[in-house]
Amino acid sequence: MDTKHISRYSVPDISDLPDDIKKMVLTVQEKAGFVPNVFLALAHRPDELRAFFAYHDALMEKESGLSKADMEMIVVVTSSANNCLYCVVAHGAVLRIRAKNALIADQVATNYRKADITPQRMAMLDFAMKVSNDSRSIGDSDFEALRSHGFSDEDIWDIAAITAFFGMSNRMANFVSMRPNDEFYALGRGGAQRK
Repeated sequence: MDTKHISRYSVPDISDLPDDIKKMVLTVQEKAGFVPNVFLALAHRPDELRAFFAYHDALMEKESGLSKADMEMIVVVTSSANNCLYCVVAHGAVLRIRAKNALIADQVATNYRKADITPQRMAMLDFAMKVSNDSRSIGDSDFEALRSHGFSDEDIWDIAAITAFFGMSNRMANFVSMRPNDEFYALGRGGAQRK
């Protein structure tokens, strides 16, 4: 386990985790080759970790009109707006892999309005930022604009729900001073094609 500081709060040893969480962590470790620090930091409160990942998976692992790259792009843009280092770095890595594009995560994290993305994705991210920063002003015109770009009402729900969930996630990661794993920085950069 990485001995660098990953949270302001105590981080349990994997061997001390409840069996279901230990299984979850070891499954992720086997798949990724390392344990993302979010699992260890949130394991400080096991019931909350279970609820967090149940909602995460309900949003991010289901069939949707949004692609997996679209979902990760929403996370990166939301996390950038919230200055969440952990989520920008971790989900930026996943975005690079899902989009098969080594440049996209850095572009959208810095300024999505200047990124090499389609008008549809620009509309999606504009709406995500409205959900994040000014949700009280969302109106019918926002739905009409998104529908004109081919998004269904269910897609619009997904954009809003992912944005809102990661707004909470960003705040918790910032609160506990969650440190990104070093491994995330290199993922999806070598040999990826620009699209």
